[in-house]
Amino acid sequence: MVISANGFERGPGAAPQDGAPPQEQRSLPILQSAAPRVNEPTNAGSVGAARRVEQPVYVPPPVHTRPHAAEIAHWMDYLGRTPLLEIGAQADALRRQKHPEGVVSYIVDRNINYSNLCVTDCRFCAFYRRPKDDEAYVLSYEEIGRKIDEAKAVGAVQILMQGGHNPYLPLDWYLELLRYIKEQHPIHVHGFSASEVEMMAKVAKLPVDEVLRQLHQAGLDSMPGAGAEVLVDAVRDFIAPKKIDSARWLEIHEAAHEIGMLTTATLMYGVGEVWEDRLEHVLKLRAAQERSLGRGAGHFTAFITWSFQPSLTEMQDWQIDLGTGMDYLKMTALSRLVLDNFENVQVSYVTQGPKMAQIALRFGANDFGSLMLEENVVSATGIDFIMPEREICRIIEDAGFRPARRYQDYRLEQAGDEGCPCCRRQHQELMGSVV
Repeated sequence: MVISANGFERGPGAAPQDGAPPQEQRSLPILQSAAPRVNEPTNAGSVGAARRVEQPVYVPPPVHTRPHAAEIAHWMDYLGRTPLLEIGAQADALRRQKHPEGVVSYIVDRNINYSNLCVTDCRFCAFYRRPKDDEAYVLSYEEIGRKIDEAKAVGAVQILMQGGHNPYLPLDWYLELLRYIKEQHPIHVHGFSASEVEMMAKVAKLPVDEVLRQLHQAGLDSMPGAGAEVLVDAVRDFIAPKKIDSARWLEIHEAAHEIGMLTTATLMYGVGEVWEDRLEHVLKLRAAQERSLGRGAGHFTAFITWSFQPSLTEMQDWQIDLGTGMDYLKMTALSRLVLDNFENVQVSYVTQGPKMAQIALRFGANDFGSLMLEENVVSATGIDFIMPEREICRIIEDAGFRPARRYQDYRLEQAGDEGCPCCRRQHQELMGSVV
């Protein structure tokens, strides 16, 4: 007997069920050895809820030793002498300049976390489980397909697919999953953080650009900006010492841009960092965007910032300054002003709540993010602000804007569209390269 992708025993030569992966996919080693989840993840199973680590000491690097030191000093002076409402007004004016049509966009999608098994032990994460934990899981292809069909039935135009850093999944598992999705449940796949791609490259013993090329050809359409946290290595050593460093995160995104992929960029603040760290982060992103735009292929489509949620993480009892609502508005406005080569700034209602997100639409943001039919990572900390589409539209309208559905490349949905425009374009390009 072997174990199929859905975890059930099957006899040799058994015919695949309708919609099941082809035999060659089920014969992959991981699909023979990965058991179905034993227990659904619970808050009680959070590693951070059971384990405490002594808080390390964080010493911010002096400004003069940082990349973009002069610009950091300039913006620190600006923050010190400019009232919050004036910063917001300047950001709102720049938003109107870039988006004069008065539209706030959003996307209908579903987050699918294909695995919570992770060996990186980020101190800020309540979602992951260690390999031998009863709550660790790897979703079957069929379960992922079912989640996609459920999302498409209510209008989803993409899935956001992310998981832990799972060293037991070979690259072929991801490639066959992408092919399975495109063949059986076609939809735009926005997936895999830079640190997940790094794990795939290590397991496959391949250069990261080759891994990205294979993922793209198999059906990966775009990449999220997860895993950036704060792109300052001193901060990363403080909160996630096993994770890739800031240069590697930027390198992987720029490698994705080189093959024509679109990606997003993020910042999670409130983990004990200082404002100089936040500025270094966004200035590194602006420089990376300038390089990618100069190459003329892919680029960052949007920037999203949110505050750290400490509950049920190893950091929940640390003595650090968590981000306030005023910090969020200031950070949103500052990102619009500094990231002048980014077209879009997205709110984070999932962590900030609907009212703060609504105010952020007047502090430089022009996108409300995702309808997010499923969310597992932030909600693992006990924060859950998921809202129905009608409520998102009401909030946008009450702020004085017109809500509009969009695709991942920020083109707005139009009546009569036959699927995602950027997916069709990429498919045509891939077919052209094959011919």
